[in-house]
Amino acid sequence: MKKQLVYAGFFSLLCTAVSLQSKAQLIVSGQLRTRAEFRDGQGAPLSKGAYPAFFISQRTRLIFRYNMYRLKFGLDLQDARVWGQDVSTINRTTTANNNGLMLHQAWAEILLTDTTLKNQALSLKIGRQELVYDDQRLLGNADWLQQARRHDAAVLKYETGSWMIHLAGAYNQNQENASGTIYNSVPPGNYTASTNGGVMYKSMQFLYAGKKLKDGNASFLFFTDQFSKSDTSVVAPFQTGIWARATTGLYLNDTIAKKLAVTASAYYQFGKNATGQNLSAELFSGSLQYSISKKFNAGPGIDYTSGGTSGTTSNTFDPLYGSPHKFWGSMDYFYAASPFGKGGLTDYYFKTKYKASDKFWLSADIHQFSSAARVGTFNTKSFGQELDITTSYSLTKVIAFEGGYSHYWSTALLTSPTVKNVVNAKSEANWGYLMLIIKPNLFK
Repeated sequence: MKKQLVYAGFFSLLCTAVSLQSKAQLIVSGQLRTRAEFRDGQGAPLSKGAYPAFFISQRTRLIFRYNMYRLKFGLDLQDARVWGQDVSTINRTTTANNNGLMLHQAWAEILLTDTTLKNQALSLKIGRQELVYDDQRLLGNADWLQQARRHDAAVLKYETGSWMIHLAGAYNQNQENASGTIYNSVPPGNYTASTNGGVMYKSMQFLYAGKKLKDGNASFLFFTDQFSKSDTSVVAPFQTGIWARATTGLYLNDTIAKKLAVTASAYYQFGKNATGQNLSAELFSGSLQYSISKKFNAGPGIDYTSGGTSGTTSNTFDPLYGSPHKFWGSMDYFYAASPFGKGGLTDYYFKTKYKASDKFWLSADIHQFSSAARVGTFNTKSFGQELDITTSYSLTKVIAFEGGYSHYWSTALLTSPTVKNVVNAKSEANWGYLMLIIKPNLFK
């Protein structure tokens, strides 16, 4: 009788294991994104006599997703490089800084609550991961960049049908040290992860609370990051101790009468910035998009990030680790690759989009950029205007083509020594690209 009970118990466990394994799912997908770019003043105006640039870059990804009972696992292998960056045979000259092969994501998410609780879930996601929240103004994956952005972090998630509350933290070191915790916040490499391509936090924590609305969502964010103290006048600039910065605010996205999409956000930044200066800064944004028809929508917007100083306090807002290419013009003059001083930014814009079908869309945006604070003795705050035209066509669900053209009309203020610092600058700039995106599902 006992032997029969043992066999029955073993058979029951075996059936349970088989049942759980049958629910496991492995998905393998890929991405090949090849982009040709013509740059005649992208990032900053060129000096007169300087020649435009042309190159082809490529991002290649192999993406693994594995789901099983109370566990999700993700792994993204990525290579980002320019065609010709390496010679076509064995290369012994490429420096480590040019190595584009890396782990973009490598994380596991553990479901801490029982899966029978369908209306709420508590989970822990830990490892290298993208942090994407709201419209990606402050936290985004910067996907336009071939290398994109990722964080080594742990995120505790509590989610219900309408609420999501995330508590996260990260702690960075350059290597396995024998003593001390000083962090070089400007690590070497071509593919930096910070908004302005420079400073990376030593540690960070944030609380995010989001509420789903009928046709949108609202959220609250409190984000704090810390930087190793530094003194650029000495040989080893990074020192013991930290400077801490905090950013907090609200976000709203909603649709009124199924016609008018409203987006607004307001954030305040305080503490000390990465150079140790006292900080008090703001970001305000608001936009409207009206659906004129099922295929066409248009509307205005304004973004304001404060700048300048008040005594010894900096009023320059830093948009953290977002996706600046999405907001402040396709030519990336602001909050992306090329610095533009500390005067802040005001961006008045009008955006339009025509979606002919699920396969084809065309957008056209116009921006008026100005400094938020007065710069030197200039009587104007205008940085100039930018026109962005973008189009996309999907050949299949796997293959898509995308292209764009941008034109910038600059001012003397933009090219002045305290802003872009371009000597004998051209008054106009151009940029264009053509991109092929292939995203096959390789195995399921």
